[in-house]
Amino acid sequence: MRRCETRRVTDFSLSVAFANEHFVAVDKPPGWLSVPSRLGESDARPCVGRVLETQLGVRLWPVHRLDLEVTGLLLFAKDAPAHKVANLWFEERKVHKTYEAFTTVGDALPLNHPLQWECVMMRGKKRAYLSPHGKPSVTTATPRALVTLPDGPALLWELSPHTGRPHQLRFDLSRHGFPIIGDHLYGSDRSYSLGIALRCVRLDLTSCPRAGDFGLPRALAATRLRESLGLEDK
Repeated sequence: MRRCETRRVTDFSLSVAFANEHFVAVDKPPGWLSVPSRLGESDARPCVGRVLETQLGVRLWPVHRLDLEVTGLLLFAKDAPAHKVANLWFEERKVHKTYEAFTTVGDALPLNHPLQWECVMMRGKKRAYLSPHGKPSVTTATPRALVTLPDGPALLWELSPHTGRPHQLRFDLSRHGFPIIGDHLYGSDRSYSLGIALRCVRLDLTSCPRAGDFGLPRALAATRLRESLGLEDK
């Protein structure tokens, strides 16, 4: 990977959620690139892939990405065969991803009742929008609980994207009247200390062929969104 920050990569460290000889999963912090940007060495933002390579002393292959502002599980392969197999898992949608988000409360919704959101969307230069020329997007969104954050009430969501469109979850929540807290690009008027309140908390690998051959568990899990803020899970 190309160097993507001007500070020394040894100035940073990452929390490893899982590691074996073939894969490593980390808890991505907010404000970090998943992989080097096109700006290369002139990009001062810390980069997970580059820092983790230095931290572990091995070459890594990215198999998926998270937006700059998003936190949570990020998986890398440690060798080319593992990378090839894992790429197919994500391309063929064998990995079932679960995210959590805090949003504005919005209109009253029954808790724990899944909603199926479908649209045709396109990613513009900065943000996504509805377009008949875009690609199908499918999300299962479940409002889980009303919570109290330091700056006011919020609604906790569990989100399962069935497609992998750029900004899919951020756009879906916003267009249904529930912008993610801290996500000013999609209409939030509140601040959030950890980028935006969207976090990848689980990667279910039970449908992934040969996952066991590479020593992977049935699922990888990260700290839940409320725990990441030190809030009690009521």
